[in-house]
Amino acid sequence: MNRDTELAAHEAAMGLAIEQARLAEAHGDVPIGATILRDGEPLASAGNERELRCDPTAHAEILAIRAAAEALGGWRLPATTLYVTLEPCAMCAGAIVLARIPTVVIGAPDPKAGAAGSVLDVLAEPALNHRPEVITGVREQECATLLREFFSTRRG
Repeated sequence: MNRDTELAAHEAAMGLAIEQARLAEAHGDVPIGATILRDGEPLASAGNERELRCDPTAHAEILAIRAAAEALGGWRLPATTLYVTLEPCAMCAGAIVLARIPTVVIGAPDPKAGAAGSVLDVLAEPALNHRPEVITGVREQECATLLREFFSTRRG
């Protein structure tokens, strides 16, 4: 796959995560979405549901990882790619490592809590037994705008 084709595939898959982010926003959660693909096919998708479930661990990545593990019948997620609209936090980065997800594609960075290079870099930690490939900046402006607009309406 050439670079342009690969970028187009990443952008299309990030679109699925963005759809999940919009669904999360519709029920009052911070608009963050995640999608997991295997062999180019969607396996699991989720948006944030912390408010909906009253659960501090109901991040989009965690919910998508749980659904993908259930679909595959095991906790390891080989040959998968996780697309997420916002850089994962430490909890989600830890789950990504534990699930052995080979590739993580990130929309917008999170300079306040990001654990894929912004504040911490759990995904590249050499002491851990798994380090996924990380691709950043896919549809970054669109992902960042969703968050910016969400918070501006709540602060305004």
